[in-house]
Amino acid sequence: MCQAAILCVDDEVLVLESIEIELKKTFKDDYLYEFAESADEALEIIDELIEDGVDIVVIVSDWLMPGMKGDELLVTVHRKYPRIITIMLTGQADLAAIERAKNQAQLHALLHKPWDTQELIAAIKSGLAKL
Repeated sequence: MCQAAILCVDDEVLVLESIEIELKKTFKDDYLYEFAESADEALEIIDELIEDGVDIVVIVSDWLMPGMKGDELLVTVHRKYPRIITIMLTGQADLAAIERAKNQAQLHALLHKPWDTQELIAAIKSGLAKL
């Protein structure tokens, strides 16, 4: 079993499925891939993975989701697990949310929907290089 995971969070299943295809094509079996459709689900998955000894290395999160927004999720995660690389993938984040994520979650990259696959993979790779 892999001991490192990449977590993707988006309320649109098609987005998650597209990212999954791209990640598996690029990173093969190097990582465990986890997907959540809300920030609350993501926080549960994070707690379960950490409890199982899995190291979450990157979180790619949408901003506009029901309930907790992506910037709030990334700030919450960063406070508890500051080594996790944070990436926001969004079509609608407001400037205040982006600044909050940059300042309080050490946002590694901001990518806009529709995203460019090469740009997403490059952002993940450059984040992983920081570990």
